[in-house]
Amino acid sequence: MPKTQTYKLPRAGLEREALRRKGQFWTPDWTADFMAAYVLQDKPSRLLDPALGEGVFFRAAKRYARAHVFDLALFGRDIDPEVIGQARMSGLDDDDLRNVEMRDFVLDPPSELFPAIIANPPYIRHHRLSPAQKASLTEFARKTTGRHIDARAGLHVYFLIRALQTLAPEGRLAYIVSADICEGVFAHALWQWICSHYRLDAVVAFAAEATPFPDVDTNALVFLIRKASPVKEFDWVKCLDCDSKELTTLVSGQRQRSYNGIQVHRRRVSEGLATGLSRPPSDGTTHQYTLGDFASVMRGIVTGDNEFFFMTSARAKDLGIPESLLVKAVGRMRDVQGEYFDPEDVSRLEDKGRPTRLLNVNGLPFDKLPARVQKYLEDGEKSGLPDKTLIKTRKPWYRMEIRKTPPILFAYLGRRSARFIRNRADVVPLTCLLCVYPKHASSDFVEHLWKVLSNPETIGNLKKVGKSYGGDAIKVEPRSLERLPLPDDLVRAEGLEKYAEAKQATLFD
Repeated sequence: MPKTQTYKLPRAGLEREALRRKGQFWTPDWTADFMAAYVLQDKPSRLLDPALGEGVFFRAAKRYARAHVFDLALFGRDIDPEVIGQARMSGLDDDDLRNVEMRDFVLDPPSELFPAIIANPPYIRHHRLSPAQKASLTEFARKTTGRHIDARAGLHVYFLIRALQTLAPEGRLAYIVSADICEGVFAHALWQWICSHYRLDAVVAFAAEATPFPDVDTNALVFLIRKASPVKEFDWVKCLDCDSKELTTLVSGQRQRSYNGIQVHRRRVSEGLATGLSRPPSDGTTHQYTLGDFASVMRGIVTGDNEFFFMTSARAKDLGIPESLLVKAVGRMRDVQGEYFDPEDVSRLEDKGRPTRLLNVNGLPFDKLPARVQKYLEDGEKSGLPDKTLIKTRKPWYRMEIRKTPPILFAYLGRRSARFIRNRADVVPLTCLLCVYPKHASSDFVEHLWKVLSNPETIGNLKKVGKSYGGDAIKVEPRSLERLPLPDDLVRAEGLEKYAEAKQATLFD
C-alpha cells in the first residue's frame, strides 16, 4: 500500500489561507503509525476517524491490522467532499471508504460508540467560527462536561470532547492537536474534566527537529486516552527522533529500561495539570517571588491600522504633522536587536526608513488641529478607516490607545529570543512587545529588576508560563508574564525582597 508523500505546506497566500479556514494540516505516516499502534493494540473490530482528511490514519490502521492479523472495519467523518478524492489518490479504495459520511462530527455525532478513535481534528481557531457556531459549541461543551469551557476554545477542543463522549468502555483514543489545548484559558476546566472521567495514558511532545509539522508555527502534542477509571500517573514522552520505533513500542505497552530516540518521564497527573501537560515535568523548585510582585504588565498599543497611524518622521513632516502630535514608538520585534534600546537605535531605524512615530491627537478637538492634520484625518475617513473592526469602537475613530513609556519591554514571541529589553529610548511599543511597568519609580530599582529579569535562569522560567509554538518558540501573555517565577537568590542578590513586602505608590500607576 502506498504511503503518503511528504506534504509541503504553503507558507502564504490563498492556499495557506484555505488550509486555515478548513483547519487541514496533514499528519505524516510515522506519527499516524504510532497513534494507530496505541488505539489498535487490543485488536478492536471498528475504528473511527472523525476528521478523515486524506486518509493517513485509515492507511496506518490497515497496515497495523494486516501485520497483526485481525479484521478491522473503518468508519470516518468529514465535511469537506474533496477529501474523498484525496483519500483515493493516497491509496484507499471504495471498500475502505464505504463507511465515510460527510457530516459534522461535533454537532451531528454518530449514534454508536467506538472502541478505537484516532484523528488529527481540524485546527480552526475561535475567531474563525461564526457567532452561531460558537453558541452551539459552547452549549454542547457545557452539557457534556458540566463545566464552562471558555468561548476562546478552537474547534479542535470540541472535537476532543465529542470524541471522548463517543468512546466505548475501555476504548482508546489517540489525538494529535496543538499545544494550546492545554495552555489556553479554557484548559484548566477541560483537563480537570478529562482527568476526572478518563484515564490519561500518555502525552507525547516533540523536539523541534522531530516535529510532525515543520512548517507550522504551533507545537503539536499527541494525547493517548482510555475510557477507563482515572489513574494518578501517566507517561510524558519527548520524541527526539521522528522515525523512532521506540515510540511505537512504548505506546503498545512494552516498556524498555532505556531509550535513545525518546525521553520518558513518569508523572503524577496532579503535577502535570499544575505544571501544564505541554511542558516538561516540574523540577520541584519553588519560588517565593514572581514578576507580579515587582511590576505590572500590559500589551503594546493596537492601532487598528499601522499604515495610517504609524509612520516615519520624514513622512510625518511631509504630511505636516507636528512632533507634538506624535509619539515615539517601535512596531516590530526585529527592530529591537539587543537587550537595550537607545535613542541611537531610533535614529538607526529612521535611517533605514522604518516608522518610529505614532499619530496621537487625543485630547484635541478636531477644529483645533492644524489644517493639514485635519485633511489627513478626513482622507482616512474617506478611505473607510472608521468602519474597520477595532477602530469603529473608538470615539472619535482616530483616538489612539494610551501607554506610558515602559522602562522595560518584553519580546514575548520568538524562537529562543524571548527577552527583556531596557527601554532607554523612551518609546512605546505596538503589539509586538509587552510593556513592563515596575511598581517603584526609582531608576535604581528598575536597573536591579532588569538584571533579575535578564538572567538566563529567569529566562529559562518563561517556559513555565508561556504557550509553546513550533520551533521551540514561546508566547507569553501579560497576565502569564506577571506569574513568571523569579529565582529567590537573584531577588535577594539585587536587594529586591524588601520591595515585595512594602507596596509603594509608583509613577507608573
